Order: sequence, then structure tokens, then C-alpha cells
Amino acid sequence: MATSVESSVSAREKYEPVIGLEVHVQLLTATKIFCSCSTHFGDPPNMNVCPVCLGLPGALPVLNRKAVEFATLAAMALSCEIRETSIFARKNYFYPDLPKGYQISQYDKPLAEHGFIEIDVSGGRTGTPAAPQFKRIGITRVHLEEDAGKSLHEGFAGATDTTAIDLNRSGVPLIEIVSEPDIASPEEAYEYLTRLKEIILYTGVSDCNMEEGSLRCDANVSVRPRGEKKFGTKTEVKNVNSFRFIREALEYEIDRQIDVIESGGKITQETRLYNSVEGKTYGMRSKEQAHDYRYFPEPDLLPLVVDEKWRAEIRLTMPELPEGRRKRMMADYGITAQDAHVLTLTKSLAEQFESAAKVAKNPKRVANLVQSELMGRLKARGLEIEQSPISMKGLAEAADLVDSGAISGKMLKDLFDLCFERGKDFSEVYEEQGRPAQSRDTSAIEKILDQVIAANPKQVEQYRAGKKTVAAFFVGQVMKLSKGQANPQLVNELVAKKLA
Repeated sequence: MATSVESSVSAREKYEPVIGLEVHVQLLTATKIFCSCSTHFGDPPNMNVCPVCLGLPGALPVLNRKAVEFATLAAMALSCEIRETSIFARKNYFYPDLPKGYQISQYDKPLAEHGFIEIDVSGGRTGTPAAPQFKRIGITRVHLEEDAGKSLHEGFAGATDTTAIDLNRSGVPLIEIVSEPDIASPEEAYEYLTRLKEIILYTGVSDCNMEEGSLRCDANVSVRPRGEKKFGTKTEVKNVNSFRFIREALEYEIDRQIDVIESGGKITQETRLYNSVEGKTYGMRSKEQAHDYRYFPEPDLLPLVVDEKWRAEIRLTMPELPEGRRKRMMADYGITAQDAHVLTLTKSLAEQFESAAKVAKNPKRVANLVQSELMGRLKARGLEIEQSPISMKGLAEAADLVDSGAISGKMLKDLFDLCFERGKDFSEVYEEQGRPAQSRDTSAIEKILDQVIAANPKQVEQYRAGKKTVAAFFVGQVMKLSKGQANPQLVNELVAKKLA
């Protein structure tokens, strides 16, 4: 019996997800947003507190100017329109770690609106050799707010029976970046977050350390029949501590919602938590609507005015952003789009590469060595680029030596290994090893090649019978016996001549 087209289509293909992300970014200020308490992470609980961040009666908030400048800079980097006058509001809700019973945030008049991030949806960033295909994800708003405290459920005496409260984080300055529901898959969500973090790190307004809570993401997700315009009922997935887990949580939640709908049920608007061990989300509480928070203007704070003069001053501090830097580096150094992407993953790496590329004779060679030789060794040892024993000056010298033919690729690998073993720069190790160089001594190389030919008559016969690829075997053997010091080009020429 023929199977209908409808039944042949999987349930997943019948629906499309709609995803919006809310990202909280802690601003890298020394003091809190409304008081002078320290924002230092890791101090003993309830050490960095005062009447303002404890919400004691009569304590008045005073806005941190640096927090405003950082928030504005981040919003500009995200192509947002900066509102000249924004309003702080009280967001009222009860939670044990919210000492005032409300959170000072921005609601109907936020600092910035209508921005966007362009993401690559070609798959090229995951290794697929495809031309970039960009999709614009809208940013609804960027607003300032204070962080709440933290509920502790472990790590102290009596944790099995009680919850403790640490208010050190209460009042730490945040920006909330709210996307439009333009994200159509978990992969796009991952790419959006990667690009967002990259941009924020380049501006320097936050360290985006997810382990310390400097970057936190909540995901709103719903599904609807493919082609439908009306949104489905959404759920919010909270407290996910890595981009990988966010992608996994969205995958699970999309499938869960489709299963509920396909079985005749209805999605409940709620907040859910993701258990990364089980790979599942669990309902936590029904999701509040905005009106449930009873927002009203903060009476102790005047409207925030960021006029054109102040905006211009902040704009002058804008660094070169990742996408612009990639395009410039491709033009300046003749490197590929993939090279430019890898070399600009962090601002520090990009700066390190450029410092070497500017003095090297062949920037492409530098790009190759950074990726093929340096980054792998750093990763294997758990080191950052700043901790590399090989400086960019040393890398440029190595690139020039390889490019000129003075040393072979094998010799360079050995020298780099010694640099990491001894914790010394390339120049120093190169001198210690007696400035080794490739040999162009034809007679010495011929002598080694004659030995290889005599020892491998079968391969000689194969070569002379027309299997020219066997030449690589002879070249490899000569390079091995010469300890990498023979010039490969000369070896190739001699092999062709001797076996002709």
C-alpha cells in the first residue's frame, strides 16, 4: 500500500522552531552600578556589601558613570540606536537573593534598541569549505540593570537542609541584550552567541567568563507548523552555563514540544531548567508576563541622558571589531577568509599575529605557522597565546627561515618542540642548537640517496616501471637519514635524476 506524503514527512520536518535569546553580560567595572562596593569575584560571602546594595531603608543609589559608558559602547558595537534619554524602573518580584524586593532595571525606555548581529549560516565555521552566507539577527534592546544576589545550595555547613544567601553580586552592573525571535535553529543560536561574545570581548567591556557568571543566557523557544506566521507558546530555558549546553537544551526542548503537540497536548508557558547530565529540560515554574513584575519608574534616579557629545566621546573608544579586522587582514596580508577567522577568534591572538606578520617577509607563512605549529602546542599544554614561550618576534624569524629554505619544515617542528620543552624563545633555541640549516651539499645528499636506492631494489623497480609516486618514498628516507637537514627540493631533483 502506498505511503502518503504526509506520513513520510517526519514530525520534526513539519515544524519550525522560533528562538529568541536573552543574554546578561556583567560589565567590567571595579565598583557596582549604584554604590562603591567592589565587584571582585571570589571574595568571602557578603563581604562586598553596603546599605545601598543591601536595600536598607534610606540608602540612595548613585549611578556608576563607567557602567553607562561601557553599556553604550557595547550597544554601539551591536549597531544599536542609542536613546538620548532612558529611564530606570523598579522590577518587583520576590526572591530570597533580592534584598530590596525589586531589581533596578530599564523597561519601556531602555538605553538602546534596534541593533543586529550578522551570523554565518553556511556551516563554514565548523569546517565546511563553503562560501559565507550571512543572516541578520535583530537585537530588540540593550538595557542596564543591577544583578541580584546568589542562592547557595552547597559548600557550607548545613547545606543539606538550608539555602544560604551571598549578596556580593547584588548590585553588580549588567547589560541585558535581547534578540528578536529571528533564530531558526540551535546551530544559529550557537553562532549568534559566539559572535556576540566575540564582539563584547573586543570592546573590552566584559570578560564574558561564563564560569564566574559574567555571561549568562536564557533561551526562549517555541515551535509552529512550518510556514505558519503565528508564534507558538514559548518556554524559557534558564541557567545554562555553556554555549554547547544551550545548543543541546534547545535541541531537546524543540523535540519535546513537537512530541507534546503531535500527541494532542498543549505547551505550557513556563520556565524550565536544563540537566546537562541527562540531556533533558525540566519544568521549574510558570513563566511570568511583564505585567506581573509591576514595573514603575525608579523614584530615586533621574532619567539617564546620554547626549550626542557624550556619545561621540564614547564612540572614539571603539576598537576595530572582529568582522572589520578580518576583512582588513585579508587585504593587508593576503590570507584566506578561514585564516582570518581563526586568527581573530580573540583580540589578543589577532594582535599577536599582526605583530609578527608586520615584520615577517611572508605573512601567509606566519598565518600558517600560528595555526599549524603554535596553536596546537599551546592547546595540548592548556596555555593561552600570552603564555607561549615562542614570541611573535621568534615566530616571524622562524617563518623567514622556512620561507628562505634555510630550515625545513621538519627542522622547524623539532625546534618548536625544544622551545616548549625548555620554555625558551625560538631565537635562543636556534642559537643553542648551532643555527642548524638545510644542507645543499649535493655530494653528501647523493651519498645518502645511493644507500637508500641500494637498500630498496623493489621500490626502484616500481618507479622505473612507471609508478612515479614511489619517488616520495625515496625523498622521505633521505630526509629521515639526514635528520631533516637535506634540502627537500634538491632531494627531489636528485631522486628524479638517479632513478631515470
